[in-house]
Amino acid sequence: MQVLAPCPGHVIPITEVGDPTFAGQIVGPGVGINPPPGYAEVVAPADGMLLKVDPHAFILLVDGEVGILVHIGINTVRLQGRGFEVLAAKGATVKAGSPIVAWVPGDIDDPEISTTVVVVAMDHAPDSITPLANGTDVVAGDPIFTV
Repeated sequence: MQVLAPCPGHVIPITEVGDPTFAGQIVGPGVGINPPPGYAEVVAPADGMLLKVDPHAFILLVDGEVGILVHIGINTVRLQGRGFEVLAAKGATVKAGSPIVAWVPGDIDDPEISTTVVVVAMDHAPDSITPLANGTDVVAGDPIFTV
């Protein structure tokens, strides 16, 4: 299964994400994307059903079996939804590229909050994905890894 970039930015290995839970692949393997500062819609990285939608994160169930977590920034839960616009609802069936959440990464000025978007194949063993874009710049919809 191919997972697509949910936003534009520079792709980094999950082990370089500034959060020990994600970097340690405790939630699952994946990548980080450092987005540009301007307005961005974070989109579905595959076809699936939205299991959960919060302003700072969403979970997409793909093929009824693979959960893809898109966590929009690190420590962004502290913003309590401020600065995020939710564009899709829990339970919705979406296509890859469907807008889910909008935000402006450059508006975040708290030094304890990172704007890195983390994309994870939940409940998979560490290093069990095939990264396709580490070290490159992507636009939304570019392949970033396969599960």
